Amino acid sequence: MGWRRCPAFSVSASSFHYDQRKEFSSSEHKKLYFDTHALVRLLEENGFTTQQSEIIVSALVKIINSNMEVVYKDMVTKMQQEISLQQIMSHIASVKKDMIILEKSEFSALRTENEKIKIELQQLKKQLHDEIVKLRADNKLGFNLEKSRVKEMYAENERRLLEIRSEIVELHAQQDRGLTQTNRKIDTEVAGLRTMLESHKLDTIKYLAGSVFTCLTIALGFYRLWI
Repeated sequence: MGWRRCPAFSVSASSFHYDQRKEFSSSEHKKLYFDTHALVRLLEENGFTTQQSEIIVSALVKIINSNMEVVYKDMVTKMQQEISLQQIMSHIASVKKDMIILEKSEFSALRTENEKIKIELQQLKKQLHDEIVKLRADNKLGFNLEKSRVKEMYAENERRLLEIRSEIVELHAQQDRGLTQTNRKIDTEVAGLRTMLESHKLDTIKYLAGSVFTCLTIALGFYRLWI
């Protein structure tokens, strides 16, 4: 029997009768109930023959089964969902427990490391404080030694200056004494020379006077002889 085109029609929910239902499924646990007899009668009422209606319904059943297979591939049952949920919750609890243990161990390790760093910082701070105290003591000692050395140098310079001043004063005194002695000696020698000159002058005068008297005596003698 050939196919013939049927006019447009609308289907309402009241036109279906579920006295005869055909079961189709994608698996043993997934079943879909479909009233094929009501659909065949609906097609016959709209101009299709019984054979055409059965072929159309059979094709629809195959198409629906194929689509349901595709849909059911991504679907799970409530029991499987609960099992998966329990597995996920168990895994989450295990991960949470591991995270808590890891967090505690990491926190303990971190606290131990912090305590170690704190102790090292305290030791470093103490060493730094000791070095600063030692450096200050060394600087203070060096400053005091340098101050003492400067004072000693100043005292030594003052002593040397006093000695030089004393030597200069002594030298001046010696020079003054030498000059005084020289002046006295010169004065004494000058006085002696003056005395000697006076004596020689007196002797010369005496000699000249004697010579004059002698000459006069001789002259008088010659004069008397001539007269």
